[in-house]
Parts: sequence; C-alpha cells; structure tokens
Amino acid sequence: METISPPQIRTAISANYAELSDTLRVAADYIAENQVEIATRSLRSVASASGVSPASYTRLARALGFSDYEALREQARSEISRRGGGSFQDKARKLQSYADQPLLPRQVSACIDNIKALVDDIDPSMLDATVQQLERSRRIILIGALASAGFTDYFAYLAKWFDDRWIVAGRNGATLGSTLAGVSSKDTVIVISKHPYAHRSVRAAEIAAASGAKVIVLTDSHAFPGLQFADFHFIQRTESPHFFSSYAATLVLIETITGMLVARAGSDAEARIQDVEKHNRLLDEFENV
Repeated sequence: METISPPQIRTAISANYAELSDTLRVAADYIAENQVEIATRSLRSVASASGVSPASYTRLARALGFSDYEALREQARSEISRRGGGSFQDKARKLQSYADQPLLPRQVSACIDNIKALVDDIDPSMLDATVQQLERSRRIILIGALASAGFTDYFAYLAKWFDDRWIVAGRNGATLGSTLAGVSSKDTVIVISKHPYAHRSVRAAEIAAASGAKVIVLTDSHAFPGLQFADFHFIQRTESPHFFSSYAATLVLIETITGMLVARAGSDAEARIQDVEKHNRLLDEFENV
C-alpha cells in the first residue's frame, strides 16, 4: 500500500487559508509563526497562549488535511528537525558548531529539496494566469527590500532583454513613492519578500492594490502581511542549514516566469534581444573572448 506523506504545514495553511473562519485563521497564523511551540508544548498551553480554544485547533488540523491535532504536531516536529529552528543567531551558532563538517553537501541538498517542491507547491493554472497578466500589462513594477532587493534587479535584468516595460521601484535615485504614484489598473506590481518582512514591501503592496493595479507576491509563507493584497501569489520554500533563508527556489521561479514570457512573445522578443545584444557590444558591455 502506498504511504501518503502529510502536507507541509505552511503549504497546507496557504492552500486553505481563504476558506478558514476568522477564528481558525487566528489559530493558523499562530501555528505558522510558532512551530517550535506547536512541536514542544501541549495543546492546552498553545490554546492559552494564542487565545484560541483547543477545539478550534482540532478543527483547524482537520481543515488542513491532518487526521487530528496530534498529527499536525508531529508534522511540526518533523519539519523543525529537518530545517532547524530558532533565530538567526541560533542558526549561526548551530552553523558554527558544525564548522568541521562540509557545508556544501547540506546546502545543496536543502536547495534541491526547495526547488523540487515548486512542482507540488505551485498551481500551474495560477502560474499561467500570472504570465497572461504580465503580457497584457502597461508596466511591470518590481518591489523588493532587504535581501529581496537584489532579486528584483535580477528579475528586471532578465526581463529587459526582451521587454522594456519592467521597472525596479526605489532604485537609481527614484523613490518608491514616485514610482507608485503613477500606478493604475493598467499596471502590475510584483513584490518579493521573505522573512523578516520589510514594512515598505507590505505598504507598497497595499498602495498598489488600492490604486487598482494587479499585485503578484513571491514570498515564503502565507503569514507575509502583504499577501492579503495579492491577486496572484507563490510561496517558495527557503529551508537551509545556513543562518539565512535560501532564495534558490525563488530564482528558479523568476527564471521560469521570464522563460514563459519569452516563449510566448515570439519574433518581437527575438528582435529585441538581438537589438539589446548589439547595443551592449557597441557600449563595450561585454568582454570579447
């Protein structure tokens, strides 16, 4: 008989969050942010700390696809065991304690697992709808802060080879506010944000949605506060033996989206890529080898 693996907790919460009652959402938020407590403390203690009844946690566990709360608790223990929990400082200390062991195999293994999970975690229909939205947008504005800032630059670098509508907000002397000031229903805003979440990214998602723009969010958990403003969202796993989250799966998703856009753009994209390459060579952007 085939063994059915239990769902990842944060993935299960994200998939079912919209259908949960207000009370179960409070419980789900608590679980997403306090998996160590879920794994180590009694249900009565968790209920007391969160202000949600034990019965609500039992209903939540079933709503998320677990047989009961104890099964959810065991899954929390399993996930913490695989990725390690705690603060950045705790993770750095753990990393130092294994300084005599090769990090490369462990880092590679974690990144491969994160990337492979994209196939199960991402709804192909949502991915297709997202690409269609990008195709018909007047402008695509990329927003990322803290560690995510560099990934918005990479996203724009790839996209600008074949499409001149892409803008990285809040860079090269332009303020974030000046870019968002002209946003309308004709535009799409992409927000990339991983824990710890930047306040400006949350506010930018809110402002963009209020302006009528479509909002696409790439994040690591349903608990990202800006997710409530998203029309399309993708959650990538970031587990790593490193003290900081891994962006490996996010890079694959970025490359997939831009690849899909190029594939659908046809001869126009091919002509622009050729033109960009010609101008790069005229400007000596590339080393001739």
